[in-house]
Amino acid sequence: MFRRSRKRIVASVMLSLVLFLVITIGVIYTSSYLRIRNQNIEMLRRYVGLYSLDEQPGEGSPPEFDGEPPSDIPPDAETPEYKLSTFYSVAVSESSEVLATDSGKQGVYTESELVDTAQEILEKGRTSGRLGSLLYMTEKRDGFTLVAFMDITVSMSSMNTLINYTIAAGLVALVVLFIVSMRIADRIITPLEQNDMRQKQFVSDAGHELKTPISVISANAELLHRQSGESEWLSNICYETDRMSSLVRQLLDLSRAENAELVTEEINLSRLVTGEVLPFESVAFEQGLTIESNIADDVLVNGNRSQLGQLVSILLDNATRHSSGGNAVDVSLQAEHKQAVLAVSNSSEPIPKEKQARLFERFYRVDEVRNSEDGHYGLGLAIAKAITERHGGTIGVKCEDGRVIFKVTIPLRKI
Repeated sequence: MFRRSRKRIVASVMLSLVLFLVITIGVIYTSSYLRIRNQNIEMLRRYVGLYSLDEQPGEGSPPEFDGEPPSDIPPDAETPEYKLSTFYSVAVSESSEVLATDSGKQGVYTESELVDTAQEILEKGRTSGRLGSLLYMTEKRDGFTLVAFMDITVSMSSMNTLINYTIAAGLVALVVLFIVSMRIADRIITPLEQNDMRQKQFVSDAGHELKTPISVISANAELLHRQSGESEWLSNICYETDRMSSLVRQLLDLSRAENAELVTEEINLSRLVTGEVLPFESVAFEQGLTIESNIADDVLVNGNRSQLGQLVSILLDNATRHSSGGNAVDVSLQAEHKQAVLAVSNSSEPIPKEKQARLFERFYRVDEVRNSEDGHYGLGLAIAKAITERHGGTIGVKCEDGRVIFKVTIPLRKI
């Protein structure tokens, strides 16, 4: 239980951190991309605005101007980034004749490549966009159409480098925070685990300490009963002593189920369940019930024979005692998905959801008024849960179609 709680705390912390990291990186990437993209678009728009078919800068250099820039060009477009950027252009006449090309001095793209790309863009009717590491924009002029390109390799590479460093730093931070979260989980869970261990130890010690005086009281009361004959007071002492003895026995069973070393062996669970069902058939018959079994053959598990027998007995006893409105208790054992699945169901009033979650707590009884006259103190299902968990399984309850179904799963024997 505490191991699962520790894992859940660590998982919750790490999930929150991962979400925070993903959101942070997403915001950084998106904001950086949009800023650089808008900056590049403005620089490309400036290039287009200053382009002249008669006066080309050549060799991929951006055109310059004297004085104030035209009104449609942002006044802050004259930046170092603009001066250092590489531009390409293709001017195409209305008759699809290439009038001029500027392929830059680096020779990254040949004139034929730029012309083919420009024609593809014009055929598709696009006015702006991005192709690989080229940002492009088209503009109709008198007698020709200009297709301008801007090489954004450097800017995108810088942005990707930023993101890579951010991710690397985030992963390092996650590793560090994972270690920190483990320590935090230990600090939270350890006191609770120690407190639970002290409670279990107290139950065990109290059970053993009470066992002897109860036996002495019972023996002395029996002797007095033999010597003095029938007595109301002695009968009450014997009755209450038997009740106390039953409670101590169940407390010790719970302590053993939770704390005792688990000695396991290969067990044919099918035979064990069949053997436990037989003695309850007479009990069920006395209450006007029948037990219907559907037990698969040779369902093998590794476990403690005594504890698994007690688990089946608890579920059968619970079903026969609380059965109402029907005449059958159903017992099913099947092998499903590498699990032995044991289900015990009986007809009964539906158990409210809020009470289902507490059924496996110690001393909890569904009845609002506690009644231990039948020798049951609300420990049976707590013992069943402890046994199931010690065997690496799960136990649960559900209500459907007027029946209460207790379901236990235990891993099958590994071959």
